[in-house]
Amino acid sequence: MARAFLALRGWFTVSGPDASDFLQGLITTDLDTLETGAAAPGALLTPQGKIMFFFMISRMDDGFLIETDAEVLDALIKRLTMYKLRAKVDIAKRDEKGATVVWGEARPHGAAADLRFAKAGIDLYRLPGGSGSAEGYDALRAEAGVPEAGADFTLQDAFPHDILFDKSGGVSFKKGCYVGQEVVSRMQHRSTARRRLVTVSAETDLPASGTEIRTGGKVIGELGTVAGQTGLAIIRIDRAGTALASGTPIVAGEVPVTVALPAWSGLEFLNAESED
Repeated sequence: MARAFLALRGWFTVSGPDASDFLQGLITTDLDTLETGAAAPGALLTPQGKIMFFFMISRMDDGFLIETDAEVLDALIKRLTMYKLRAKVDIAKRDEKGATVVWGEARPHGAAADLRFAKAGIDLYRLPGGSGSAEGYDALRAEAGVPEAGADFTLQDAFPHDILFDKSGGVSFKKGCYVGQEVVSRMQHRSTARRRLVTVSAETDLPASGTEIRTGGKVIGELGTVAGQTGLAIIRIDRAGTALASGTPIVAGEVPVTVALPAWSGLEFLNAESED
């Protein structure tokens, strides 16, 4: 039984008669498949298909509850308001500060199940407000292969495929148009994604976040979340695959590491004979 309090999270609602259609045409998540009691990952993309805002979204009686990084909360609300036009939608900030996440125990009243952790076989629930510390949460994310903006990728620098949105349910390829959809769909259909989130492990403590990951003298990524001897990173899986096939060591700084694609992703390392 464990829980953690994430102090730097904020909440807002999108409600009204047009709430579903309004968001469905803007964000990556397919709201038609989002069940009550579930929290799905989602993003608002740039026209170039990169993640401008990252969030978790769940259903309410009259709309949707959205959780995001407190530092970008106002900017996300402002951006959505720009798209509102004449839609019958109300966008309102919630009073709760921070988020409580709970795992290893029964679902708390009013909490939503995080679908990213469910992919890894972990029942984790999210709800607004609370208090306490964040101890244990980063280690759990590293174990499950669940990235967070800021810790593992920079907003406006990563594509949905980089953080496994195509595998975690964070992006839809069937629901139709949304901002950045053409670029993301092209990456999917042409199988051009080469940067992917991996778990990283070592026999000693990993170096600090931001440390370059190299193989054969080439940089293939950098450490994101670090929790002792485990962590997360977005790396070039073609270059990592070549290293694994040839037995070439992969290091984070000076520390030898093992990299693995999350089992739930169903992905395998590529083996590129030639690299750009």
